[in-house]
Amino acid sequence: MSNIPFAATTPISVSRVGLKARDANALASFYRDVVGLQELKRDGETITLGAGSRALLDIEADQAAKPDDPRSAGLFHNAFLLPSRADLGRWIKHAIDRRIPVDGASDHLVSEALYLTDPEGNGIEIYSDRAHDGWKWNGAQVEMATRQLDIGSIVSEVPDGDAGWQGAPENSIVGHVHLRVGDPAAAARWWHSQFGFDTVAEYGNSAVFLSSGGYHHHIGANSWQSPVAGRRDASLTGLAWVEMRSADAKAASTYEDPWGTVIRAVPGQPG
Repeated sequence: MSNIPFAATTPISVSRVGLKARDANALASFYRDVVGLQELKRDGETITLGAGSRALLDIEADQAAKPDDPRSAGLFHNAFLLPSRADLGRWIKHAIDRRIPVDGASDHLVSEALYLTDPEGNGIEIYSDRAHDGWKWNGAQVEMATRQLDIGSIVSEVPDGDAGWQGAPENSIVGHVHLRVGDPAAAARWWHSQFGFDTVAEYGNSAVFLSSGGYHHHIGANSWQSPVAGRRDASLTGLAWVEMRSADAKAASTYEDPWGTVIRAVPGQPG
C-alpha cells in the first residue's frame, strides 16, 4: 500500500466535497465506474463515496435543482489525487480500455493530470504528484506549468502482469479543489484571513493557487469563465460545500466565501 500523499500531511487539507445532483444515483454510478470510488453509505438523499474507509465525496439528491451555470461562481473541478504514478498509469489504461472521454491531459511539473467532466457538468481532475522535494520554488512561489503529458511514460510505471485498475486505491484523497470565482484577488484575501493559506502561484489576475504547509495548492480560484460573478445561486446543481480538515480547529465550523460557497472546517490531524 502506498503512503498517504503529501497533500494530506499539511496542517490544513481538503477532507471531502459535497455535490448537489438532479440524479444522485446516476452520478454516483459514474464516480464508481469511471473515477473508481467506492460507495460507503447512504443516508436519506445523500450518497457517500470514498477510497478505503476515507469519505471523499457526498452526492446530495435534489431533483428540483437547476443545472449549474459555468459562468457563475462554483466548482471548476474536484481533483482526486492517487497515491502513486503507477496508480495513475492503471487509471489511464482503464480509461483507454473503457474508452472514457477525457477533456485534457497536462504535465504541471509538480504533478501529472487528466481532466474529464461528469454527467452533470462537474469538472474532475485525476492526478498524481511528483515528489515534493523535487518541486522548484522561486521564493514563496512554486513553479508550475501546463505541458504535454507523456502518457506512455506514466503507463510504463505499471508492472508487467499487474492486476490493473481495481478502483481508487486506499490513501487516494481529494488533493485540491479548484473554484470558479468572480475575483481571484478577493478569493486569495479570504483564504489568507480565514484559513491562513499562502499564495503559492498566480496566473496574472485571472487565477490564484493557495495552500497550507508548502503544498502546490489545496485551493485554486479562477475567473476564466466567471469574471465579476456575484453570489452563487443555491438552487443550482454542482458544488454544495467543501470540507477542510484543520489541525488547529477545536470544533466544526462553517464559513461562506465572498460568493456564498460553503466551506466547512473540521478538526483532524494530518494524514
